[in-house]
Amino acid sequence: MSLMETVIDVPAEHVTNVFGQFDIYLKKVERAFGVTVAVREDKMKLLGAQRDVEKASRVFAQLFGLSQRGSQITEQNVDYAIALTYEEKESALAEIDKELICHTVNGAPVKPKTLGQKNYVQEIRQKMIVFGLGPAGTGKTYLAMAMAITAFKKEEVSRIILTRPAIEAGEKLGFLPGDLQSKVDPYLRPLYDALHQIMGPDSFQRNMEKGLIEVAPLAYMRGRTLDNAFIILDEAQNTTPAQMKMFLTRIGFGSKVVVTGDATQKDLSPGSVSGLDVALRVLRNVGEIGICKLTSSDVVRHPLVQKIVKAYEEYEKQEKRGSRERDRSRERGRNRKG
Repeated sequence: MSLMETVIDVPAEHVTNVFGQFDIYLKKVERAFGVTVAVREDKMKLLGAQRDVEKASRVFAQLFGLSQRGSQITEQNVDYAIALTYEEKESALAEIDKELICHTVNGAPVKPKTLGQKNYVQEIRQKMIVFGLGPAGTGKTYLAMAMAITAFKKEEVSRIILTRPAIEAGEKLGFLPGDLQSKVDPYLRPLYDALHQIMGPDSFQRNMEKGLIEVAPLAYMRGRTLDNAFIILDEAQNTTPAQMKMFLTRIGFGSKVVVTGDATQKDLSPGSVSGLDVALRVLRNVGEIGICKLTSSDVVRHPLVQKIVKAYEEYEKQEKRGSRERDRSRERGRNRKG
């Protein structure tokens, strides 16, 4: 295997952002492709097998492009650029980065960070109802919240309604101390956090007082018709089939709905059927409804979270295979006895 050496011009003002503190991102790319990288001012030299050098060069080109467009490079950006390069899809990173949704109150851009997230955002723009499914850390709720706030600011909707089923780890609201608001708030805290970060606490409080933003448990939706609103149902895997049907039939004219959930993290009592599972089976052929399935490759939290999600996915696959094998073994045993 012949070695190849190539020298690339790099913008010196973006080197620290792309290579990371103590060159941690640079070393990650070196390990991923088995190349050696040396940097001298605005020159970067790569040494290794030709194919590996070419791939590493493409990763650095993606990351420098992101940095030049004003993005703060994170470990997730580096990992995803490496993954896309292995899949020969490196041009996708630039397209993802162009999909600006809004800015946080601190001026930070809110953008999708993976192809799955980009597809999710596009579905929300195009469809009246979208189901966003996937494991923790894939940005299901946060991106939906950003889309809701953007639609609200553009006056595409007149209010935002955020709701979750108040079922967590078998607890009941009645066991919690305080008045009703105090009992409900812990279940809705993730929604409050996203609103504060994107909209700012002052703007959020003003709009809450005016009734333009409503955060409430799912039970409060019964009997209402929700017109001209952006409605987000979070943690939908914890709904019952009756609750999900009730929620979906509340939707009025001019409204947009996003339903988020993770089928692997149900807090319903054992043996209960999830309203999310039923809805997906019932509505899968309705063209006006979008269903986006995010995976562990769309996780944008700490890289360890992605590894945890992958490990659980593999474990659950093995458990299902083992369960099917046990069922077949029992069936064969019954057939022999018969």
